[in-house]
Parts: sequence; structure tokens; C-alpha cells
Amino acid sequence: MKHLLSEARGGTAGLSLGAPRSTDDGGPLVRDLYPELLAELVSLLEGEGERELALSARDLRIVEDCGCGDDFCQSFRTASHPAGQPYGPGHRCVCLLPSRGMLNLDVVDGRIMYVEVLDRPPLRTPRRPDPPGTTPPSVPPIPSTGGA
Repeated sequence: MKHLLSEARGGTAGLSLGAPRSTDDGGPLVRDLYPELLAELVSLLEGEGERELALSARDLRIVEDCGCGDDFCQSFRTASHPAGQPYGPGHRCVCLLPSRGMLNLDVVDGRIMYVEVLDRPPLRTPRRPDPPGTTPPSVPPIPSTGGA
């Protein structure tokens, strides 16, 4: 994950994968880097009745990776937050049930702050092929909302 995020950010010079930068320099869009992950998140959130989170997930940006260094972790922050500090009032954890691994979200006042991605196949970018010996997961497409 660290390598892919670093590659996507292109250091300080910009994104090397062609993903657009936000005007507030919030980081690359998850939908541009990991469209299959986003489609899965949206589908699982809608299945859990979390329609508002599913809609907001389409605009998530990767601010920084988890930084833990564990080889099974591909988690990332979608908003700045001091490491080791609790989120405080308004926080809830949304545990999703993917077919493989774990996907959990830290949500504060309706905003997804952190996406925990554990024990899953390596995330793929649109320009990067599947890792050797893996099969991409079957993920339903994101339903069209007319403007996205």
C-alpha cells in the first residue's frame, strides 16, 4: 500500500497514475486508484442500509496510509487525524462483511475518516495488472448517479 500510495502521489510533483488532485490537495480519489475496492465498499454499505455513507464513499480521498507496516494491512486515512488520538464524540465503527478479509470504517459525524483494509489480496490500480497467481474479485459496478 505504501508503495502504491507513494507512486500515486508522485512525491511532491503530482500523481503519476493520472488521478486528479483535489483543489485542497486532499490526495487521490479512491475511485481513481482502487475502483474495485470502492465498488465493493459502496455495495456493502448499501447492503447494510448505510445509503448516506455509500454516497459519500464515492468522493473519498486517500490522505495517508496507515503506516503500521504490517504486510496484511492496506488501511488508509481519508481525513487528517492525530495518530493515537481517539476520534471522540460522534465516532462509530462500521464493520462490513466482505467475502474476503476485513473492511471496517471509522466514521465521525457521518464522515468516513479511516478505511481499515485487512487480510485481503493486494489492491490493484487501474494501470497495474493483477499480481501473479491471483484472481481479481468479482465486484458489482457502481450504480450510475447521473453525474459521476
